[in-house]
Amino acid sequence: MVRGIQAKDNTVHFDPQERLGLFIDGTHLYGASRNLGFDVDYKNLLGFFRRQARLVRASYYTALLENDDYSPLRPLVDWLGYNGYAVVTKPAREFTDATGRRRVRGDISVEMTVDVLSLAPRLDHAVIFAGDGDLRRMVEGAQQLGLRVSVLSTIRTQPGMIADDLRRQADQFIDLADIAPDITRRQVEPRPRPQPARPAERPRATPAEPFRDPVDLPD
Repeated sequence: MVRGIQAKDNTVHFDPQERLGLFIDGTHLYGASRNLGFDVDYKNLLGFFRRQARLVRASYYTALLENDDYSPLRPLVDWLGYNGYAVVTKPAREFTDATGRRRVRGDISVEMTVDVLSLAPRLDHAVIFAGDGDLRRMVEGAQQLGLRVSVLSTIRTQPGMIADDLRRQADQFIDLADIAPDITRRQVEPRPRPQPARPAERPRATPAEPFRDPVDLPD
């Protein structure tokens, strides 16, 4: 039995018996999902692909500034490492661009390529979450080792976020927008905080009704 993700233009197929590996460029997935208007729930993402096939490995790649102890990525990286993902980090390089703005650069293509090709004998199908055209040769090399390769990105943004040559090289292209309903982080309504009980206030006297309680008047 072959399972499929129904897309607008085609159906992406998974064999439930195939050994599956996920290789996620964290920066690319974050940018693509935000441009599509949603946040990824990484627990749901893992569960979604576990329902499609026999998931062997889910690797998440990102670059971190070595001296940035307060990076917003730190909590995510820690959570992923304890919840089913193999996290691969590398030092990021900080620089100032021509406009004087602070930029951070970190290319994880080498780390991803090494893992995909080394794991190829243990997999039947690799899903690459990326859009960089430099990865086309990696995809081709994995295919030559007998691996079926799907690339997951999006062309529903302006401009699209995947290089044409990478998309053409893949055996299947999965648009992130097509699986967004299954991996979107659900917004949970905050629970109302209990209000502390206030002592009943004694009604104040008014000109029309000066006293509600009996009052002893002096003789």
